[in-house]
Amino acid sequence: MGSLRLCFSSSLSWLLFLSTAFMASIPSCKCSASRLQLNDDVLGLIVFKSGLVDPTSRLTSWNGDDESPCSWKYVQCDPGNGRVIQLSLDGLGLSGKIGRGLEKLQHLRDLSLSRNNLSGGISPDLGRVLSLRRLDLSYNSFSGTIPDEFTNLTTIRFLDFSGNSLSGTIQEQFFAGCVSLQSVSLSGNLLEGPIPSTLAQCVSLGALNLSDNHLSGNPDFSNAIWSLRKIGVLDLSKNMFTGPVPVGIALLHSLKELHLEGNQFEGPLPADIGLCPHLVHLDLSHNMFSGVVPDSLQMLTSLSFLSLANNRLTGDFPPWIGTMSSLQLLDVSNNELTGNLSDSLGDLRLLNSLIVSSNRLTGEVPEAVKACTGLSEIKLKGNNFNGSIPAGLFDLGLRDIDLSANGFTGSIPAGSSQLFESLTFLDLSKNGLSGTIPPEMGLYLSLRYLNLSWNNLHSRLPPELGLFRNLSALDLRNSGLYGLIPDDLCEYNSLSVLQLDGNSLSGPIPEGIGNCSSLSLLTLSHNNLSESIPEAISWLKKLKILKLEFNNLSGEIPQELGNSNNLLAVNVSHNRLVGQLPRGGIFPSLDKTALQGNLGLCSPLLVGPCKMHVPKPLVLDPNAVYKGRNGGDAAPSASDSRKHRHPLFLSVSAIIAISAATIILTGVLVVSLLNVSARKRLAFIETAMEGMRSLSPSPRSAKALTGRLVLFSTSESRYEDWVVHAESLLTKASEIGRGVFGTVYKASLGEGRTVVIKKLITSNIIQNQDDFDREVRILGKAKHPNVMTLQGYYWTQRLQLLITDFAPNGSLYSQLHERGPSTPSLPWPTRFKIVAGTAKGLAYLHQCRPPIVHYSIKPSNILLDENFNPKVSDYGLARLLTSLDRHVPTSRFQTAVGYVAPELACQSLRINEKCDVYGFGVMILELVTGRRPVQYGEDDVVVLTDHVRVLLEQGNPHDCIDPRLSDYQEDELVPLLKLGLVCTSQIPSSRPSMTEVDQILQVIKTPLQHTMEVY
Repeated sequence: MGSLRLCFSSSLSWLLFLSTAFMASIPSCKCSASRLQLNDDVLGLIVFKSGLVDPTSRLTSWNGDDESPCSWKYVQCDPGNGRVIQLSLDGLGLSGKIGRGLEKLQHLRDLSLSRNNLSGGISPDLGRVLSLRRLDLSYNSFSGTIPDEFTNLTTIRFLDFSGNSLSGTIQEQFFAGCVSLQSVSLSGNLLEGPIPSTLAQCVSLGALNLSDNHLSGNPDFSNAIWSLRKIGVLDLSKNMFTGPVPVGIALLHSLKELHLEGNQFEGPLPADIGLCPHLVHLDLSHNMFSGVVPDSLQMLTSLSFLSLANNRLTGDFPPWIGTMSSLQLLDVSNNELTGNLSDSLGDLRLLNSLIVSSNRLTGEVPEAVKACTGLSEIKLKGNNFNGSIPAGLFDLGLRDIDLSANGFTGSIPAGSSQLFESLTFLDLSKNGLSGTIPPEMGLYLSLRYLNLSWNNLHSRLPPELGLFRNLSALDLRNSGLYGLIPDDLCEYNSLSVLQLDGNSLSGPIPEGIGNCSSLSLLTLSHNNLSESIPEAISWLKKLKILKLEFNNLSGEIPQELGNSNNLLAVNVSHNRLVGQLPRGGIFPSLDKTALQGNLGLCSPLLVGPCKMHVPKPLVLDPNAVYKGRNGGDAAPSASDSRKHRHPLFLSVSAIIAISAATIILTGVLVVSLLNVSARKRLAFIETAMEGMRSLSPSPRSAKALTGRLVLFSTSESRYEDWVVHAESLLTKASEIGRGVFGTVYKASLGEGRTVVIKKLITSNIIQNQDDFDREVRILGKAKHPNVMTLQGYYWTQRLQLLITDFAPNGSLYSQLHERGPSTPSLPWPTRFKIVAGTAKGLAYLHQCRPPIVHYSIKPSNILLDENFNPKVSDYGLARLLTSLDRHVPTSRFQTAVGYVAPELACQSLRINEKCDVYGFGVMILELVTGRRPVQYGEDDVVVLTDHVRVLLEQGNPHDCIDPRLSDYQEDELVPLLKLGLVCTSQIPSSRPSMTEVDQILQVIKTPLQHTMEVY
């Protein structure tokens, strides 16, 4: 079928060529010219269609048997001559490439193919359609350079190539014939280099958008850009332009929008920038502009958007700001402005957003701000404002309020009915506010984020906090709160972050906390909370971080918490807890700092008594016999005492208990004596062995005493000296890493052969030499270019070593996260090679019989040879354990936070190769983003899988990319991110096999060519 499609497409192309040549060779043809022209349009469109994939059959009306295409959908003809003048295929979900055919539409004026999935290069044939006035190829997947043929389009007026993956430079002659050009957009591509000087010839240009590329240099403002006298929209944002912006912008009298944000422009702002009378949008943010804000800006009375954020501007906040009466957004954040906010702010009646965060502003917030009745966003964070919060501010219909990190004092305003309905974000943290939390806060129906931390409130937690319907984050840390935590804090089940650390809260953790089913972060540390940890916390299936340290909690940790598969961090230190830790989840891998300072938690990490809750001891009741006889609870009567001069002081159960205790005590003594005897025998044997080692044994006897070296590809007899001194090679200086199975050393076998030696932790490792030999030889049979070959082993009763080749470039972890600032990061081709090679290695291990499951796929277990080829190491070491649970291998596989598949912590799920797929998916995301799988901040934790998933859902894949990557393949990156998310599915059956992953990676690297189906 594929060859039939290619044949059909090729045949149409040849038919088009032959028909043209045939008619040209017969001048006396009696066919009408109009009929021939109609056929040209039909044939041209059919050939064009043959290169497309139309999944929703939008082009079914295009029939090659028709004499004219004028009745076809999405086609418009000139009623005078019947020729095609417009072709609009926007947003039809088409894919494929633009091939031949469209060059035959010699009357085509308007071609629009935007918002499809077309790929490949832009066809040079389009540059031969000299009648084109409008060409829109935006938001596809076109790549390659812009064809030189487009310099011939002297009549084109509208050109849009935005939202593709075009690369290379913009040719100097690209704008040479642009006399008629009115609008051009090349934004959202990968173009680089300078702006061509021929841009000055575009005298009719009204809109130029070159944003979001890699263009660089200092644009020729004076001779090129300032020459565009009719320009209305100029967008050079999000590039790498440098240097100053000279005076001359005043020449652009028609300019309405100027976007220079996201570059590296420096020097002062052009002093004449206020002489563009029609300017309504000015964005100079995220550059390195310095100096003061030009006074000429006050002349821009039509300006509605002004952003000077993230520069190096100095001087006082402009006192004349109120003269810019049309302003709707004012953002001067992250500069070095000083002085006070001007009272003239009250004159900005249309102002919607006021953002002056992170400057050096002082004084009080003027009461005049409340005159800005249209204000919905005010951000004053990180200044030195003082005084009280203007009460009138809380009477406005604000949506976002951020007054954090200032010196505000006084109480929190109660707010108005207008604010109750509009407010979604309120941050008053890191101030000196006092008083109580207003109960009216429970009326903020739309509030999603509330932060009052680091204040001096000295207030109880008002029960009205439970009335929040949409609140997702509540931060009240270090605010002097006291009293009980309300039981109904999560009545509406919307809270995902609850932080109450560093207060004086007392009483128990309420059982109602179990209603907070959306919680992912719960921190209650440094309070006076008492009683036991409620089992209800284990109901919080989305919980990732739990901090309860420095309280007075007692009792045992609920075992049910071990079933919380999403928990990534727990701290219960410095309480009064006792008993066993939960056996599942994160608990087996907790370190000492998360557990220390308790009365009697049972953990090998802690020193001290281990206290267990056990049934109460037997109480011997001397009156028990009388209770049994009289059937009552009264004490024996005098007559009863006379009848029974020799009463039974012990019940039958008491006698049994005492007998059992005697037997147990006797058993303990016997075992202790046996242990003493055994220790003496072992000491004698050890002394004898030391005496034998001090002799000069033969090579054979030395080998028997010191251990056995087995090399699979070389005779071990060549390394007798190494055998005798094996343990002496494992020094601190030769240590290169540690893992869950032991310590790793770099050593030499002699003759210039460098190897890596893993000294296994003997706990739970097979101690029978024959069994050990059998299992290691199975692993030694694994031979693949992307699998680190096991070369052999060394065995004694108390020392087991595994020997592998040495990888000169270390581990993938060290290459990603331990490179110095001056060392260049891994380039994109190398990263993709590592992903593809690791997939091949894992697929090979899974296809072995029996399959070799790694259980701990992470960058530290991916080693890189001299050519950065990946080699999977530490595979199959679970085979060396003396016991391997049917469902969960062992807690030692759960120490790699972020890489562990959920089923490794769930007793109900059977483990198979899909847990390796999960770790591989996390590794993909780590390679693309350069981020660790879990990153802990001061106030939150970022899980890489969630972070990438959210950005992709928001349509921002570029925000995922490692900022150290200077170049990458766009058509490889996004599919790779999506593959990583598929591999990290919570449901094992939803993940692909490693063989399927390998096939998908080959498709990503070499995309399949789509062809049209022929019916």
